[in-house]
Amino acid sequence: MKYDLIVCNGTVIDPAQGLNDQRDVGVLGGKVVALEKRLATNEAQEIINAQGLLVTPGLIDCHVHVYPGVSHYGIKPDPNCLERGVTTAVDAGSAGAATWAGFRRYVLEVSATRLFAFLNISTVGMVTGAETNPAVGELEDLRYCSVKAALATIEANRDVILGIKIRLSANLARDGQNELPALKLAREVAEAARLPIMIHTPGSSLPLPRILAEMREGDLLTHCFHGHASGILDDRGQVLSAVRKAVSRGVRLDVGHGKGSFRFPVAEKALHQGVLPSTISTDLHRYNIKGPVYDLATTISKFLLLGVSVDDVLAMVTSAPAEVVGMKGRLGTLQPGAEADLAIFELAEGRFELTDVAGETRLSPWMMLPRGVVKAGRIIKSPLK
Repeated sequence: MKYDLIVCNGTVIDPAQGLNDQRDVGVLGGKVVALEKRLATNEAQEIINAQGLLVTPGLIDCHVHVYPGVSHYGIKPDPNCLERGVTTAVDAGSAGAATWAGFRRYVLEVSATRLFAFLNISTVGMVTGAETNPAVGELEDLRYCSVKAALATIEANRDVILGIKIRLSANLARDGQNELPALKLAREVAEAARLPIMIHTPGSSLPLPRILAEMREGDLLTHCFHGHASGILDDRGQVLSAVRKAVSRGVRLDVGHGKGSFRFPVAEKALHQGVLPSTISTDLHRYNIKGPVYDLATTISKFLLLGVSVDDVLAMVTSAPAEVVGMKGRLGTLQPGAEADLAIFELAEGRFELTDVAGETRLSPWMMLPRGVVKAGRIIKSPLK
């Protein structure tokens, strides 16, 4: 067989297949067509030598903000996602029904990064917020939470809209008065559209058990390790029983690191009590891209520091989020027939400073460093360049 590309001599880690071993990956027509101990490199048009490096499925980041120029959070997806090993990303509510058309036309359809989105329950999306002047949140006026507009937008864009996003923080919702009514409207949309909700809770006026009562199998509780009101720990540092019950019925815990939503002590306590996230995501946006988040590789390095294994960490950014985007077996794996999305990393050893949102810095002996990227069989970045 002739190949368009062979990535050879690397250690392939593919949690979807339970694989952590040296393999060569053969690519043809944008698909993975071979995964063998050794492939004949003279049969390939292009070769990437991944000697000493980890070869993984292209990473999937379930929480980013990539609507620059409209949402104040927005960043460009390709330099900040794709070139850093994230071949697929999910925008978490930057656009609502009234701002969706521009998002699809000027971002989704022109980016090399494969993009999906959660539609904001507010028609205006994340145009303003606590960081803007005036500091007006998208739930300040419930008239923006139009069930009809959200459903119409979803029906016209089911190829890329995965569900509904709502930010439940008191300062975004008329001092909390609009939080529960808006959540009920988001639930109504989700039920009608048969899609999940992604819910942000830091600083909510609602107790977390009340929020979790509205969540169903497949819904995502993002920012799961924040240290604000309505978090997953009680006053004694114990994981709430309502959280365990929600997880047992299929609610997904998503990291959503962000500028204010990942604390080492919270994550550490939850992990020690056996509560792990389903997916690790960045909440990457303009306020955290230069720290403390930087990229998804840095975020997963923090979980390596906390004692999560390389294989488990990579499952949380490959096979698990592939289920979220409805592409299990096509994304998040290197099994033959899957999309030829690959990320190549150096698992560097040394002393690396990793910082959470409260400024707590810990030294890590490991750091995941992006070295190469292949998207749909096309070399985006080579370790040799």
